[in-house]
Amino acid sequence: MSEQKDKKHLFSEITTPVRTDANQMPDAEKMKQVEEKMKEVLHILGLDLTDDSLSGTPGRIAKMYVTEIFKGLNPDNMPKLSSFENKYKYGEMLVEKDISVFSTCEHHFLPIIGKAHVAYISNGRVLGLSKINRIVDYFARRPQVQERLTVQIVKAMQEALGTEDVACIVDAKHMCLVSRGIKDITSSTLTAEYAGKFKDPEVRKEFLRYINTDTKFIV
Repeated sequence: MSEQKDKKHLFSEITTPVRTDANQMPDAEKMKQVEEKMKEVLHILGLDLTDDSLSGTPGRIAKMYVTEIFKGLNPDNMPKLSSFENKYKYGEMLVEKDISVFSTCEHHFLPIIGKAHVAYISNGRVLGLSKINRIVDYFARRPQVQERLTVQIVKAMQEALGTEDVACIVDAKHMCLVSRGIKDITSSTLTAEYAGKFKDPEVRKEFLRYINTDTKFIV
């Protein structure tokens, strides 16, 4: 197994509770087995799978689980995180804010929808902007708890950049609170992970000021 593969394997298993044999089964076989199990679940619920509207639902769910909303469970889907030299000597904080988060609560398998704000201070290396969004999306696309997601984003950024100076804030709504249980439609959940220089109150304050900037765009 390559060094890159080792890292992906590490990130997918250290903080997410998956079995050691989780990725031995090909995706096609996973989809086949999930489809069969979903037929059982829908049948138990009393749905008529011979109906035109429902006949393809088990297959659609299986494909969605494996190739879309839970694709972050497969380390082969982790984005390549190669960084490059900071030749322009940018020495200030870089912030990518309002990154869309679409995840799934691992307790009830209901959606988590929100925004992530990620920042780092270069230690001689920089990362392409889209890579930050891809890191967020990769770790979001699995059954999650928001606290773990926030930490995973920071650890992946640190690994990619070779620096401790990374921060992440996630602000999200959990449909398990909105559509069931307490049914609170107004609250959101905030989690934060500050590392390196971001533990300094003044640096942290600067980061918070950046993400609260009311930027408006034409597109």
